[in-house]
Amino acid sequence: MKIVFFGTPEFAVPTLSSLLSHPEFEVVAVVTQPDKRRGRGNQLMPSPVKMAALNHHLPVLQPQRIKKDSETIAQLREAEADIFVVVAYGQILSQEILDIPNLACVNVHGSILPKYRGAAPIQRCLYDGEKATGITTMLMDAGMDTGGMLLKAFAGITLLDNVDSLGDRLAELGADLLVETLVKLRDGEVKAVVQDDADATYAPMIKSADYVLDWSKSAIDLHNQVRGFFPDCTTTFRGNSLKVIATVPVGPEYWLQMPADLRVLEREWPVLGELSGENGAVVKVVKGLGAIVQTGDGLLLLREVQLAGKKVQSGMDFANGTRLAVGEVFGS
Repeated sequence: MKIVFFGTPEFAVPTLSSLLSHPEFEVVAVVTQPDKRRGRGNQLMPSPVKMAALNHHLPVLQPQRIKKDSETIAQLREAEADIFVVVAYGQILSQEILDIPNLACVNVHGSILPKYRGAAPIQRCLYDGEKATGITTMLMDAGMDTGGMLLKAFAGITLLDNVDSLGDRLAELGADLLVETLVKLRDGEVKAVVQDDADATYAPMIKSADYVLDWSKSAIDLHNQVRGFFPDCTTTFRGNSLKVIATVPVGPEYWLQMPADLRVLEREWPVLGELSGENGAVVKVVKGLGAIVQTGDGLLLLREVQLAGKKVQSGMDFANGTRLAVGEVFGS
């Protein structure tokens, strides 16, 4: 089975690697986003998928706008592929491109469709506080993740999962599911199931406003925002920007979901449960963990933060280094 692989971020790399490890598949070309400038040196950097492709000496295509790039479209036709596999590529494929492969275009999507169609399914499901998600393989059409569904695989979400940890698990899950999907397609053992649009939800791209923390929100909503939009959520501290990298909601409903190193919060609860303050205020600094902050509903531990121009540090190191005092307010 000859395959052209479309993908860009790290999330897509396990699927490409899985295809390359199975002798029944031949990846004849890889399509990925153009190199982008990153880092302090503002140097052009290849995508993770491009680096993986070059490591396997695969031809790489990087059109700026694939729908308008006649040269790339001609190269795709010349590849005479049976299947186009698309995993978080980052550009919408035109119907002209979808019609090129001999068999189908198959997408590996990071949600259980029809929920979370769109560009940021993993981020948005965490933001919404979902307890489970998964991967759907589907036949592509010209719509936004509206094609017929092929196979699904499910994954639970833990309280302390963020977009990186959940994304890593889903990437591996998707790699296995894609191989199973292609084999069953080849053998006629799977048929596409039409999505019910009435059940559809959308996962739009993340915007700058999504990163700003509003301390009038509940502790669990803020926690879900921090882990869903990791590592870029921000507040202010003493007039300067502060990134909030990791948090933990504090309260009896969360004890069973916490690892051993956080069980001290349960022991401290008889005291913590009686504390209160204005939204965003530090109500206590717990030894070994860091600041406990009052929210619009409940308490939130700042587990990891990052001062502007500094490295990520633990909540305790931040509290010690800044001599954080009870009553100080974030976001004011």
